[in-house]
Amino acid sequence: MARGKIKVQSANIFPIIKKFLYSDHEIFLRELVSNAVDATTKLKALADRDALKGDIGEPIIEVKVDAKNKTLHVIDQGIGMTAEEVKKYINEVAFSGAAEFVNQYKSQGNQTLIGHFGLGFYSAFMVADKVEIQTKSYRDEPAAHWSCDGTTEYNLKKGVKTERGTEVVLHIDEENAEFLQADKIRELLNKYSRFVPVPIKFGSREETVKEGVEEKKIKVDNIINNPRPAWTQAPKDLTDKDYVKFYRELYPMQLEKPLFWIHLNVDYPFKLTGVLYFPKIKNQLQLAKDKIQLYQNQVFVTDNVEGIAADFLSLMRGVIDSPDVPLNVSRSYLQADSAVKKISGYITRKVADKLHEIFKNKREELEKKWSNIKLIIEYGMLTEDKFFEKVKGFALYPNVRGQHFTLAEFTDKIRDAQTDKDGKLIYLYAADQDAQYSYIESAQAKGYDVLLLDSPLTAHFVQKLEADTKNISFVRVDADLIDKLIQKEETAVSKLSEKEREKLKSLIVENTSEKALDIQLEALDSDANPFVITIPEFMRRMKEMSQTGTGISGMENRSESYKLIVNTNSSFAAQILKTEAEEKRKALINQALDLAKLAQNLLKGEALTQFIKRSFKMI
Repeated sequence: MARGKIKVQSANIFPIIKKFLYSDHEIFLRELVSNAVDATTKLKALADRDALKGDIGEPIIEVKVDAKNKTLHVIDQGIGMTAEEVKKYINEVAFSGAAEFVNQYKSQGNQTLIGHFGLGFYSAFMVADKVEIQTKSYRDEPAAHWSCDGTTEYNLKKGVKTERGTEVVLHIDEENAEFLQADKIRELLNKYSRFVPVPIKFGSREETVKEGVEEKKIKVDNIINNPRPAWTQAPKDLTDKDYVKFYRELYPMQLEKPLFWIHLNVDYPFKLTGVLYFPKIKNQLQLAKDKIQLYQNQVFVTDNVEGIAADFLSLMRGVIDSPDVPLNVSRSYLQADSAVKKISGYITRKVADKLHEIFKNKREELEKKWSNIKLIIEYGMLTEDKFFEKVKGFALYPNVRGQHFTLAEFTDKIRDAQTDKDGKLIYLYAADQDAQYSYIESAQAKGYDVLLLDSPLTAHFVQKLEADTKNISFVRVDADLIDKLIQKEETAVSKLSEKEREKLKSLIVENTSEKALDIQLEALDSDANPFVITIPEFMRRMKEMSQTGTGISGMENRSESYKLIVNTNSSFAAQILKTEAEEKRKALINQALDLAKLAQNLLKGEALTQFIKRSFKMI
């Protein structure tokens, strides 16, 4: 038996490992299973090169909980180790300057620990007060037994293992007794190791088999992982059903099918595979940091891919797997560098290319699903300039009739009718087809076409489009009278004299409580509504932008700004002037004002109740 000291330069390394090195104690199991996978993969590589004698069989990894003896076992049938290899790979912790390491990082915790390899096995001491290794190499050499109680001293002696492979035994300490619960271990294996490339056995299960006409139940290994997930296979070998099935495996609580998916596969200048899904997005900005999962060689790392994937992809779901993403020693956090930027750029480009492919080959399908993915596209166009440039030519814009156009197609359609007297092209849009129905109707009566832009990003998005193209303007249909939104040369003549106009305005001001209303008298068609409320485009747009966290600070708390337009050519205007009974005149004015508010969905609460009572009384 050999006794010795683990070759690090400071006895404080174990407290650092237990308290500071890893962001979460539970990842010890990920590290041990990953080591077992590595050992099995190396064995298979030797077999492929005919460097081994005999058949290696179908190696698996087994994880066992022995609650009675307070031990957790991770067993592989991989390459194994000799006593000399144990000394090399276990005792000589593979990093330089350990004393400096301790001094530098003891107070900093898990922040910048990069590139210190060989420490994965020692994560076991975060949950165990003693760790044993029983191992036998594929070479014809004696087995070895190593043990350590969490100090820098170890015991190494001849082992009793007769089969090739390694068994790591953790004697779980009292503080971490939860890791002796089968459900907890099953949860961790499902979280970190459900797609590792080697089958993992965790207990057994009953399976019904037929023998002739009889059925009987037998016990079989309970393999809890999928060693060949969709992203590791060639796209040509997968069907649509395979992709949907894998989506269900990733997100078992998602009832709806994904709309589209993108299979990522690149070998140079970095290695990256994965599958990204376009889910059905509700019309609200639901940014999340846990929808795309990051793996390294099929081992789960994190569900926060901030940095490696552009922000707009946080609205998507799926898997990214890359051994070239630089992580710290615990594999728990991304480290920013040029490789990450290249990977992020590649993913963004692939998303744009997939959308372009669908646009060219399956435009009708894209149009049907546009309302469910547009938020992803708009967010990407707003936040990623390269994505904007690639997508702007085929991004779709629906109108209120349900037709879809590219911006160039829609521009050609409206150019003649919707160019104002100054040569500016006006894109009219609605945010709510029902609430703004009367305004849409007025625009269509003039021969104008109205887009339906109803996402929470619309204010930002139209601002971006205006900045990208000269001499255009996006205006919501309820921002002003339709004749003011697209001003032509014609001007209507008022039927009222200047004196009558002044009196009309005074009567409205005196008989309403809306003192802050911006009242404007306009000569409109006689059959147009007598009172019309509009919401100025600039103020409304700034407020909407502030509500999403950008724009002018404080705008989100400002009260709504409305404009009341009074049609001086309406018979109602003349009726107000002729009505001498003060109470009746007041009722008429407030009734008309409330009707105008109702058209903008602004009449609520007590004001709505009073309107209803007044309406019944007038009837």
